[in-house]
Amino acid sequence: MRGYGKSSYGEAFADVYDAWYPDVSDIDATVTLMGDLAGDGGRVLELGAGTGRLAIPMARSGLRVVGVDASAAMLEQLRRSDPTGLVEAVEGDMVADLPDGTFDAALVAYNTLFNLTADGEQQRCFDAVASRLRPGGAFVVEAFVPDEPFRDGDEVRVRSMTADQVVLSVEVYDAARQTAEGHFVELNHGAPVTLRPWSIRYATVPQLDAMAAAAGISLADRWGAADRTPFDGAERHVSVYRR
Repeated sequence: MRGYGKSSYGEAFADVYDAWYPDVSDIDATVTLMGDLAGDGGRVLELGAGTGRLAIPMARSGLRVVGVDASAAMLEQLRRSDPTGLVEAVEGDMVADLPDGTFDAALVAYNTLFNLTADGEQQRCFDAVASRLRPGGAFVVEAFVPDEPFRDGDEVRVRSMTADQVVLSVEVYDAARQTAEGHFVELNHGAPVTLRPWSIRYATVPQLDAMAAAAGISLADRWGAADRTPFDGAERHVSVYRR
């Protein structure tokens, strides 16, 4: 999408993210899982930490959390919700700007890995995270399982509608490139149109496993959700790769 950059999603969604996506995944189960993987007081790296939906509860549980996000607007929301600074917030890229040091576990939640759309960028992310894990450390990847055959073409649908607001979703799919991009078009009575762009490049489960192997980490567990329900052809997966 022309003009779309690293921080575009965050800048467009920071003011509505917590209201639109309060229950996209199980926060309590994720906190428990990361605590089990990192150990008491373990050091955890979250990629694309956003508003702190997961980072703040993890930090409140006693984990030492470093959250990385490319969007200043998202991190501003995180700091407002975390005034005492339990989370170490880092503004930067999920590949090039990861902090130095060793982590007990890392997390990239709810499709966030797919925000890396450049050729080879997801592989470079796996490489960067693997290099920062302690021996035995875990990298947790949560993502959807793409439909096969992959979707192609475009679609317009209604996301929500009230008496004074309509939110449309305009989506374009490219099966050959494994990409999807679009806009949420927000129409409020008496107000200018608001555009909220998004863009992803998705990967299949075998493709993610191959990236992990190339980075020197291997699959230890895979579930259908963070509560460790079995992965049995589920629409989503939570995969744990260990160094």
